[in-house]
Amino acid sequence: MLKYVLKRILMAIPVLLGVSIIVFLIMRVFSADPAPVVLGQHATAEAMEAWRQENGLNDPIVIQYFNFLTGALTGDLGESYYTHAPVAQELLSRFPATVELALVAIVIAGVVGVALGVVSATHKNSPIDGLATILALVGVSMPIFWLGVLLIILFAGVLHVLPSSGRIDPLLQPVGGTGLYLIDTLFSGDLEAFADALSHIILPALALSMYSMAVITRMTRSSMLETLNEDYVRTARAKGLKRGRVNKHHALRNAMLPVTTVIGLQLGSLLGGAMLTETVFAWPGIGKYVVDCILKSDYPVVQGAVLLIGVIFIVINLVVDVIYAYLDPRITYGKEEG
Repeated sequence: MLKYVLKRILMAIPVLLGVSIIVFLIMRVFSADPAPVVLGQHATAEAMEAWRQENGLNDPIVIQYFNFLTGALTGDLGESYYTHAPVAQELLSRFPATVELALVAIVIAGVVGVALGVVSATHKNSPIDGLATILALVGVSMPIFWLGVLLIILFAGVLHVLPSSGRIDPLLQPVGGTGLYLIDTLFSGDLEAFADALSHIILPALALSMYSMAVITRMTRSSMLETLNEDYVRTARAKGLKRGRVNKHHALRNAMLPVTTVIGLQLGSLLGGAMLTETVFAWPGIGKYVVDCILKSDYPVVQGAVLLIGVIFIVINLVVDVIYAYLDPRITYGKEEG
C-alpha cells in the first residue's frame, strides 16, 4: 500500500507542473495588460511602465515563471495587485466558505444520488426508474447559474422561506474556530446562528449538488445493475436470503467501488467549479473572489487559486485511490505487478 501511495504522489508532480505552466501562460501571455486596469484609464504611460517594472512584468517570461514557481514551492504565491496582501492569506481566509459549501453539496449529491441509483436499479423499468432517469437528465442538462436563479426566485422571491445570498447574518457571525460556520455554531451551542447559517447554505448547496447528484445516480444505477447480475448475487438469492439483505450486503458493497471514485472526483470538481454558484448567491468563497480578480486582472490571485485547486484535486484523487485500493486490494496488487 505504501509503494502504491508513493507512486500516486510521484505521478501528481508532473500534473501540478503542467497546471502551473498552463495557468501562468494564460494569465501572462494571452491576457490583457493589467497595468491600465489596476492603475485606471487616466494613468500615464510612465506610471504604467513603473508599475510593470515594480511587479516584475518586464522580466523575460521564463524568469517570471521561475519566480512564480519557486515562490509557490515555499508557500509564497505573491501579493494581490489591489489589496497588497499575500495571496495565500487572501485565499485561506475564503477557503473555509468554499469547503463548507462543497462538503454540504457532496453530502446531498452522494446521499440522494446513491439512494436514487439503488432504487432505480432494484426497480428497473418501473415508474420509479423512469422518474430517477428524468431527474438525472435534468440535473446534467440544467446550467448551475440558471438553476440558482430559479431557486432564488422560488424560495426567496415567492415563498420567502430562505435567504437569497450571503453566508450568515452579520450579527450572528461566529468568531474564530474552524471557519466552517455550521460546525462552529453547533459546537458553541449557538443554535440561532446554526439555523441561520443552515438556511443560507441550502440554496447554493442544492444548486451546486444537482449535476453531481445526477452523475452519481446514473453511475450507481449502472454499477448496481451490473452487480445484481453477478453469479454470487444469484447464489445468495438461491440460498433463501432476503432480497433487501442481498442488495445491501452483497450487491451494494461491490457496486460502490466505482461510485466511490466518482464521488471523490465530484468533490474535487465542486471545490474547483463553485465559481458560478458563489457568484449567483454572493457566497464569500474562493470562487467568487477569483471571478472578481479575473475581471480586475489580478494575476497573482488567479494563479494562486488555480494552483491551490489543482493541489486539492490531486489530494482528493489520492485519497479516493487509497480508499478504492482498501475496498478492493486487487487494485493495489494489479498496479504493483504492472
